[in-house]
Amino acid sequence: MSDAASILPAAEIKACCAELYASDAVRLLVGESLHPGGTALTTHLAELMGITSDSTVLDVACGKGVSAVHLAQTVGCRVVGVDYSAANVAAARQAAEAYGVDVRCTFVEGDAESLALGDHSVDAVICECALCTFPNKPTAVAEFARVLRPGGHVGITDVTSTGNLPGLEGLLAWIACIADARSVDEYQELLHGAAFHTDVIEDHRNAVIRLIDTVRVRLVIGNAVLSPAAVEAAGWDPRQAGAMAEAAVNAVRSGDLGYALITAHLP
Repeated sequence: MSDAASILPAAEIKACCAELYASDAVRLLVGESLHPGGTALTTHLAELMGITSDSTVLDVACGKGVSAVHLAQTVGCRVVGVDYSAANVAAARQAAEAYGVDVRCTFVEGDAESLALGDHSVDAVICECALCTFPNKPTAVAEFARVLRPGGHVGITDVTSTGNLPGLEGLLAWIACIADARSVDEYQELLHGAAFHTDVIEDHRNAVIRLIDTVRVRLVIGNAVLSPAAVEAAGWDPRQAGAMAEAAVNAVRSGDLGYALITAHLP
């Protein structure tokens, strides 16, 4: 665990990340889906998990509902989205209504470490680029297992890190809350600790490079994308964006930073 994650209270970490992902500044920088691979990777994840129109899916840390709405539209499944941010929940409800899938989407404010769902109440759980931000990861994964029906599947896509990310803390930790990202092996251990059996592991580090390129371009043009006040509040120096992005790409190529997809099931 990083120094920041070990020093800050859990509630403060949750509030910080929730506020961050709800902000217009981050949406402008990284896009609507807020995770590498976007909805294309969400579709791939759902296919690997066997999600169908008969499935009830829990989207943990659903943000503004992009993935939930996408799955409801393309697969026809029922989706329950949970997010720590009230602003995100409100935006997700509006999005579902705007796209005509509000009858299949339910969004509630809640904590991934204490889900307000009944035992064995969903067929699948997805958690995209969010487990790395949860202060108590074992508790969150145990909650995934609790709400899943026997034989249910969990699908995770998340930032992976060796913990060696010099020069990247200010940019990527702010944008993606990667300060407590783990290795693929550690994510697997978390799942196994909750009785999950791993099915698929895929390396999607190229999605991180594409996201970094997007962030670099949008930061370079600075004031055309973000207001000066937003840039100042984030503590960025747009002139350093190119050097930061290059360092991030090098970290991906060296294996210190990556992005993994993991699916698992309960027996």
